[in-house]
Amino acid sequence: MEAFASVAIGGTKCSVAVALVNDEDIDWVGRRMFATRAAPNEVLAMLVTELDEVVHENFGIRLVSIGIVCGGPLDESEGLVLSPPNLLRWIRINARAPFEEHFGVPVRLMNDANAGVVAEWMWGAARGATDAAFLTMGTGLGAGIIVNGQLHRGASGLAGEIGHWRLAESGPHGYGKDGSFEGFCSGSGIAKTAQQVALRHLQEGDPSELSSDWFDLADISAQQLAKAADDGDEVALQLWRDVGRWLGVGLALLVDILNPDVIVLGGIFYRQHDRLEVTMRRELEREALAESLSVCQILPSELGEEIGDYSGLVAALIGNETTGPGRQLTSVVPPERTHGMWGRVDARVGELHVDTGSFKGQ
Repeated sequence: MEAFASVAIGGTKCSVAVALVNDEDIDWVGRRMFATRAAPNEVLAMLVTELDEVVHENFGIRLVSIGIVCGGPLDESEGLVLSPPNLLRWIRINARAPFEEHFGVPVRLMNDANAGVVAEWMWGAARGATDAAFLTMGTGLGAGIIVNGQLHRGASGLAGEIGHWRLAESGPHGYGKDGSFEGFCSGSGIAKTAQQVALRHLQEGDPSELSSDWFDLADISAQQLAKAADDGDEVALQLWRDVGRWLGVGLALLVDILNPDVIVLGGIFYRQHDRLEVTMRRELEREALAESLSVCQILPSELGEEIGDYSGLVAALIGNETTGPGRQLTSVVPPERTHGMWGRVDARVGELHVDTGSFKGQ
């Protein structure tokens, strides 16, 4: 039986999954997951091992292709993870090569947000949309964008890196700058904010459930913030309201720029949307163009915790004409460009003419 493999590399966890695909159904025959380690080569070796074990546990299946998804920036055509802010040691790491060498099948690397929006378009909350966006909202924050029925990658493959947007002059650090969308609304950014708030309460002699002493400040996570809110801690509840407000600020920009049919929110919003919804909607109504907002649905991911599996499957299926999903996905994802921006400049450098007289430097 022909099977397709999905590999997801995240800032907090990594996973592999194997699926049998026909025109109607996807049958997941095995999954493995583990916490992301610091060393890229160790992570890749474990992923190869885990995938190999899943394949061997399912007698009679034969891998046709493997899809790998990871946060950007990436060089998808070369299979390189360049320098994602949530994977600090992954600098120009060839994620594709270990799988090609071990399994001997085609392997495609794809931005996780790009693959995520296509997965939601194919099987989830963006079904039927012409213009859509998907926000990862995991350890980091990025967006995948579909415009006029096709995935929009941009001139150098970096479209959708909205985590880099600066929403305020100061604020939690994320994606290289203070006050960024990623700083306010990603798992890592929310944890930093919670740590700062817990520290302030300790300094004022008023510890919250987040931290009863100085020693556990650094271990505060978005998951702990969610538990504190579940227990009714007002500090935690207010922090979640603040996250929702900043999410609304960022989404208002996206609504105004794209005028989409739907924006799908994964990760943290999928898990916490009841806490985020009110302040998010309030800010959206205040900031976004009313006409654009009125035609845009903003929904939690339908694929939920399985979004990584489905995103990797998107990458594995693109170009496969033997399955209905493969044919559909190929229609929405245009072919990769061989060169990014710098490749095009290099190719045309002989045609460039610089009129130095036009520069009037001071």
